[in-house]
Amino acid sequence: MTFLPRAFAAFAFLASAVAAPLHAQNHDSTSTVQVQAEPESLQRGEDNWFYEGSDLEQERAWLFGELPNGLRYAVRRNYVPQGQVSVRALVDAGSMYETYTEHGYAHLLEHLLFRESKYLGPNEAFSRWQAMGAQIGIDANATTSPTQTVYQINLPSAAHDDVDETLRLFSGMLAAPVLSDANVRRELPIVQAENRDGESAQRRVAERQREIFYRGQRLGETQPGGTPETLAGATGASVSAFHRRWYRPDNTVLVVVGDIDPVAVARMIEAHYADWRAEGPATEAPRFGDPEAPGDAVASDGILPPLGEAATMVEPDLAPSLSWAILRPWRPVLDTKEYNRGLMRSFIAQAVINRRLEARARAGAYLYASVRQDDVYRSTDATYISVGPLESDWEGALAEVRGIIADAIATPPTQEEIDREVSEYEVGYQDYFDKRNLQPSDELADDLVGAIDIRETVTSPGAVLRLFASAKPSFTPEAIHAATRDLFEGTVGRALLVTNRPDTADDAALALALTREVAANGEARLAAADVDIDSLPAVGEPTEPEITQTGIEAIERLDWGNGVSALIWPKTNEPGRLTVKVRFGAGRRAFSAEDVPYAALGEMALVAAGQAGLDNEALDRLTTGRKIGYQFTIEDGRFVLEAETRNEDLADQLYLFAAKFAYPQWDEGPVRRARAAGIQGYRSYATSALGVFERDLEQLLHDGDPRFRSPTGEDFEGTTQARFAELWGKILASGPIEVQVFGDFRREAGITGLNRTFGALAPRPALPVDTASATVPVTAPTATPITVTHRGADDQAMAVMAWNTAGGIADYRQARKLEAVATIYSSRLLDALRERMGASYTPQMVSQWPVSVENGGRMLAIAQVKPEDVSAIYEEIDRISADLVANGPTEAELAKALEPMRRLLRPGLLGSAFYMWQLEDATFDPRRFAQMDTVFEDFSQVTREDVQDLARQYLRPEDAIRIAIVPED
Repeated sequence: MTFLPRAFAAFAFLASAVAAPLHAQNHDSTSTVQVQAEPESLQRGEDNWFYEGSDLEQERAWLFGELPNGLRYAVRRNYVPQGQVSVRALVDAGSMYETYTEHGYAHLLEHLLFRESKYLGPNEAFSRWQAMGAQIGIDANATTSPTQTVYQINLPSAAHDDVDETLRLFSGMLAAPVLSDANVRRELPIVQAENRDGESAQRRVAERQREIFYRGQRLGETQPGGTPETLAGATGASVSAFHRRWYRPDNTVLVVVGDIDPVAVARMIEAHYADWRAEGPATEAPRFGDPEAPGDAVASDGILPPLGEAATMVEPDLAPSLSWAILRPWRPVLDTKEYNRGLMRSFIAQAVINRRLEARARAGAYLYASVRQDDVYRSTDATYISVGPLESDWEGALAEVRGIIADAIATPPTQEEIDREVSEYEVGYQDYFDKRNLQPSDELADDLVGAIDIRETVTSPGAVLRLFASAKPSFTPEAIHAATRDLFEGTVGRALLVTNRPDTADDAALALALTREVAANGEARLAAADVDIDSLPAVGEPTEPEITQTGIEAIERLDWGNGVSALIWPKTNEPGRLTVKVRFGAGRRAFSAEDVPYAALGEMALVAAGQAGLDNEALDRLTTGRKIGYQFTIEDGRFVLEAETRNEDLADQLYLFAAKFAYPQWDEGPVRRARAAGIQGYRSYATSALGVFERDLEQLLHDGDPRFRSPTGEDFEGTTQARFAELWGKILASGPIEVQVFGDFRREAGITGLNRTFGALAPRPALPVDTASATVPVTAPTATPITVTHRGADDQAMAVMAWNTAGGIADYRQARKLEAVATIYSSRLLDALRERMGASYTPQMVSQWPVSVENGGRMLAIAQVKPEDVSAIYEEIDRISADLVANGPTEAELAKALEPMRRLLRPGLLGSAFYMWQLEDATFDPRRFAQMDTVFEDFSQVTREDVQDLARQYLRPEDAIRIAIVPED
């Protein structure tokens, strides 16, 4: 199942912004267990099904078991988020388990299990889990891949009865779904809608690539979404036959992780699954096949395997791209320490090559290039080379990449290159270890499911760190060189070139370019160079701030009198999590209509353009071996710099952010590269209804104001380096700055770092007088839809309805309550459109409320449908709106919307990320502090009257803006 982003945006944010309970590290998970006989199926100690054949350190938090019928399970107690549980049911059968007449059945069956089963009446599944607080599409979902089907539920409550009921309902779905002809007929339009909604030029490329790369293997022949013919032929009997073959206890694994006793969960599993009996003997899994070189394979240059196929395809609206695969047979491995040390050597080898490839991209040889090894669906062990040419010069780009690869194969890397990549991995593994008590249950469950799929294991963050330390002595030039050579050895090579003009290339030209002799090119090897942050210029003279208490938790406000203020909150129960956020300026309000392309260039190139004498390469070297980030985004009313860092790197992180204001520079290379990406990328928007939605929505909802348009290729071509430097120099030089430092850091060190950086900045002048006002134009209601077109599939359309709400801080309590309105509306929209029009699982309502401008908020209803159904969608949305205005929600649907939030909004549970979100712009407008007094009430104590009042205020049908995105004639 696939979904657009969750309507209840606040709930999604909360779910990722929880803190670890203070007792989590030392809690004895067995101390509260009642003395009962352990389940006979439980496998204690080293001897369990999951780690069979592995000498890796076993993750002791996991308990494993196997029932006599062959069903296996893994259970684990985990406290993040506190009071919640994640459940997964993995069936080892995906689209590659289908016969030719069954294409699409694995995905169809996934849908049918939710429609009706032993313990669930027709269409009852989602409402049952909604009653437990689960959000449909996020908490209750499923996915089908070529090798497996996974059913997933994230329960906001770890109550014994909710977990037990979930496992019982899953047992009926897996063992006894109702696969009638009627249910198949009802579900088929929804499956077909998912296929239709996903149609795009990008998907055509992906399908062509799969067909070419895996030719002769089952993966190259599978049709995950099915074909019109196979889906039309689906009946209750034919789908039941697929179910009988593969939905068996000995082909199923249950994974349960969360704030619950794992032994109690094992008892539940025994109670609900022990009686499941498979019908007949097990069916042998299909053979997926090995990659093979055809008899007419083209001889390579003597370095790489023979070229089995080189194909080209034309997609006028896509940027040129070249994908090249070197394929080897996949075989199951023993997941041992030595095997993982070998993987780590391969990671280092890939990182060395990718850094060299990136260096040539920065020099203008091509837009991007990378090398990646992957084990793909138990079908092939492959090395993939991806290249993004600059417009039509694919041959030059390919020659550059091949020369770099030839050099890597011919000559070992330097120890300095290796050490640089080792330090990067070491920081990552250390960060993984530091955050071990913050791993959420759904992530732990999904990691285990992924390991089962590829027939490997998981281990603890500490074991990973120790294993990496034990592998470090083997990271020598000779060993990394051997790992590099292994990457480019294989059975066969295959390639696909995508161009946007038919006269650019043909198959023969591509084959020739891939097989002609190439000289090794060592120019991309990076020479050793030390970059010392202590040698960089000071931001200014350190200044002591005025420190005041905000009255919210232990959050303090710092003011230096130079136009910079900060909020800091050291937290002891979030080990390893530390976020720095810098908000400044006027955001999109700072740009005139003529300067819109420079906003897009800034998002791509401002950071890379350098600062304090550091170009992009020097910045990379400076941050090597440190956890330092540099994300930059533009909101309607603010610019935002953000990074995840750690206590020992906080001072350097603060310096780099502050130096962007004190010592900006304007290297031309990153801007030139961003310009090329913008020129090539704009065309791709037109290839689908969703692409046009992303391209045009902001301008359509801002009354056509050209400041909110997506810049075109022509816009980017007209940009200059001089104007980029002038405009962004002006933006960085003026306006107040707000810094937030929340998480795991030492207070005194944090204040000292801020004093030396942001506190040392020169006084900030006010924003320029020509900065746009704090309001934005908004589109008036439309009786007749605004129609825009796309160049994608002719059965693909989107119906959009929007209502203007508000923005800013004064009425922000309404923004919180509107999240509940959006959730209720989305549930109604899903129920109405899924059955009536086969609108897949995409219909939803979202609420958007900007903080930094005084208006511009909106409620947005979205549905991907067939073109002929657009008008009917508007009627359905109007009906829902009118009913909410007239009657408000029922008590039951209000409870479903609020229960997840109520369970999350508990004292001590929410982490720093939630408070950072709610306190954005607080130093610019102190009303944000006062609004924290009602945050829990606003999110979780919304009444039926509140919802109806907000619907009356904002959601009347006559106030809607209607937008239809339909195919070109």
